[in-house]
Amino acid sequence: MEDFVAHPDLVPRETLRTLSQKSDAPGIRRLAQHLGALILTGSGILYLADTLWVWPAMVVHGILLVFLFCPLHEAAHGTAFRTRWLNDRTADLAGFLTLYPRLMYRVFHFAHHRHTQDPDRDPELALKKPQTFGEYALWVSGWPYWSSKARTVVRYAVSGEAKAPFIAKKMEKKLVRESRLLLLGYGVIATVSVLTDPMIALMLWIGPALLGQPFLRAYLLTEHTGCSNSPNMLENVRTILAGPVIRWLAWNMPYHTEHHVFPSIPFHALPEAHREISNQLIHISSSHARYNAELLQSFTPGDAKAHS
Repeated sequence: MEDFVAHPDLVPRETLRTLSQKSDAPGIRRLAQHLGALILTGSGILYLADTLWVWPAMVVHGILLVFLFCPLHEAAHGTAFRTRWLNDRTADLAGFLTLYPRLMYRVFHFAHHRHTQDPDRDPELALKKPQTFGEYALWVSGWPYWSSKARTVVRYAVSGEAKAPFIAKKMEKKLVRESRLLLLGYGVIATVSVLTDPMIALMLWIGPALLGQPFLRAYLLTEHTGCSNSPNMLENVRTILAGPVIRWLAWNMPYHTEHHVFPSIPFHALPEAHREISNQLIHISSSHARYNAELLQSFTPGDAKAHS
């Protein structure tokens, strides 16, 4: 995606070149902060294990855990770090912990960038966005995500085939091998857990991931829902003017229009990209909570014609 720029006319070429400069330091700092926060919340869970406070601790830990999707996203683009192996290993770790292996995510996500909001070619549109209260509840529960990813990984691993319209032939064997390694890793952890203490994995990983996933689903729902199916990146993506905590947690991905217009710009330069093109943005919301509230308000019982 480095050579893809949707609107080269929006900023001077030299500005774009400057903003697109990669660096290891910002990514290392942000990853260390994210993992450090997970260590703190994980320690809190163990400390509070025998009290009711363990549940809110698991929710906070779970939010941090599922938002590892954001360094997965940035590293899959190759922009989290300048050094390639740092991007690859970060994406491998984040993908393993969130059931979304690196290569599988990369081919899916790049197809999404090339064909954003194209009903026939954008793989993100394969899962229908919620149009009723019931569909919204199911969506944010995380069930469509977990079931879809689990079925895909198992199908690739067992069948020995990785077929989809957006998967190039040369990637098929790599995706099969990746899926098998992922399942092997899960199998090892499951075996060790059974032989030692299953509660550790349940309290520090599986339980928090289930509790945190609704927050990520509601967050991701804001990016394109209700936007145009036009190929114009200014029309088919939404930017959220989130606060500093959400921007930190999501590695600046609330600046989502800016990311789609200039996917070569690393996460740490997206605030500056926003300042450069803020007067050109079409879809903007003041917060993720506000957009989700507005989306819910647009639903009426039995209505299936709301935001598509």
